[in-house]
Amino acid sequence: MIIVTGGAGFIGSNIVKGLNERGREDVLIVDNLTNMVKFKNIQGLKAIDYMDKNDFIAAIKNGKFDDANIEVIFHEGACSDTMEYNGKYMMENNFEYTKTLMHFALKKKIQLLYASSASTYGSGKHGFSEKPACEEALNVYAFSKLFFDNYARRYFDAAESQIVGLRYFNVYGPQENHKGKMASMIFQMFNQWKAEGKVKLFEGIDGYGNGEQVRDFIYVKDVVKVNFFFWDHPELKGIYNCGTGHAHTFNTLAKGVLKYFGSGELEYVPFPEVLKGKYQSFTEADSSKLLAAGYDGGFTDIEEAIAEYCALLDKNDGYLINER
Repeated sequence: MIIVTGGAGFIGSNIVKGLNERGREDVLIVDNLTNMVKFKNIQGLKAIDYMDKNDFIAAIKNGKFDDANIEVIFHEGACSDTMEYNGKYMMENNFEYTKTLMHFALKKKIQLLYASSASTYGSGKHGFSEKPACEEALNVYAFSKLFFDNYARRYFDAAESQIVGLRYFNVYGPQENHKGKMASMIFQMFNQWKAEGKVKLFEGIDGYGNGEQVRDFIYVKDVVKVNFFFWDHPELKGIYNCGTGHAHTFNTLAKGVLKYFGSGELEYVPFPEVLKGKYQSFTEADSSKLLAAGYDGGFTDIEEAIAEYCALLDKNDGYLINER
C-alpha cells in the first residue's frame, strides 16, 4: 500500500494521478475535506480508501497501522498558507503531525518523502543551498517547515529507511483551484484575464522593477517526477531542493498568459504593506545536490508549461478529471 497525505490537495492529487499512471491503485488518500471543493481533485482517480487526516494520525498513534504493508508515504499534507498567523495551529499541523509520521515510518522501515519548502531560505540573501547557513524564516509557515527539517536532520545518518524532504519552490499547474489566494500566479492571472481582459502584477520592491521580481517556478508534473525519482532510489536520504535551478520574472509569466489569449494588457498595482519584509523577491534553487544524487528527468520549459496549463484551465477549469 502507498499512503499520500494531502492526497486531495494540489501536489498530492497529482502524485496520486502519477501513481495511477504507473499502474498503482493501492493508494490510501489522507486529507481534510472541510474545504469540500477538493473532492474534484480526486474524482476520477483510483484509490483503495480515504481517511480524514485526524482519524489517520490517531490510527497511527493507536497502532492500527502497525501490521499494514506500507511501501512508501508521500507526506504532502500541510497548512501552506503563508499568511496564516496562528503559530500554535501551524506547529501542530506542520511540525507535530510530520514528526509523528516520521517516527512511525522509521519504526516500520517505510520510505518517507515529505514536503518541505523553499520558504525556509527566507529572503535568499544567503543563497538557496540545502545547508543551515542559507536558512531563515520570514513567517510562521516557513518556521514550521524549517523546524521540522532541523528535527529530521538528527535522524538521517542513523535511519535504516529513507527520509527525504523536498524543498518545493514555486509550484504551479493543475488541481490548485482550492488554494484561492495561495494558488499560483499563473492561475491568478488566467482568471484575471477572464474577468477583466488584463493581468495584474505588483509594482517593484527591494530594488526590482515592476514585475521584475524573480522566482524559480516549477511545473507540478516535474515535482511528481522528482518525488518518484527518490521513491525509486530508497538509498537516498536528506533534504533536497525541488526547483528548476533557473529563475524567471513575474513578467515572463504574465507575457505567457497574454500570449495564450492573444490580447490584453499588463497592469502594475501597489505592493501590499502587509507583505513588506515577508516577501521573497528572488528565489532560485541550487540544484547541484539534486543532480548529484542522479536526477536526470529534466524540467518542462516554462513557456510550454504555461501554454499547456492555460489550455487545461480553459478546457476543464484546471482539473485533470477528464484527462484520464
